[in-house]
Amino acid sequence: MQNSGYALVVRFTLRNTEAAERFDALVEHTLQGINTEPGTLAYVVHQPVDEPLVRVFYELYADRAAFEAHEAQPHTKAFLNEREQFLTTVEVTFLNEVAGKRPRAEAA
Repeated sequence: MQNSGYALVVRFTLRNTEAAERFDALVEHTLQGINTEPGTLAYVVHQPVDEPLVRVFYELYADRAAFEAHEAQPHTKAFLNEREQFLTTVEVTFLNEVAGKRPRAEAA
């Protein structure tokens, strides 16, 4: 069976409007590093309609090793350390792909 990727959805609830603005700036800074990760196929931040203090991340990796490589990056470690000051809750859901259309990992 072909390796079908590794994904997660993370829901962040932010403390207040100022925290949301600072969190968004942290995300923008962190994305500069994430954009260079070959095994990170999608890393998209959403704001749910009518929930200005919530951010939902969708992350898709080529495989679990790509996710672990992402987690080991200095920019990811900095994000994980700095984000707590802006949050009230974090909910993480890990996903196994069943079916669908998705981007392919870049050839090594």
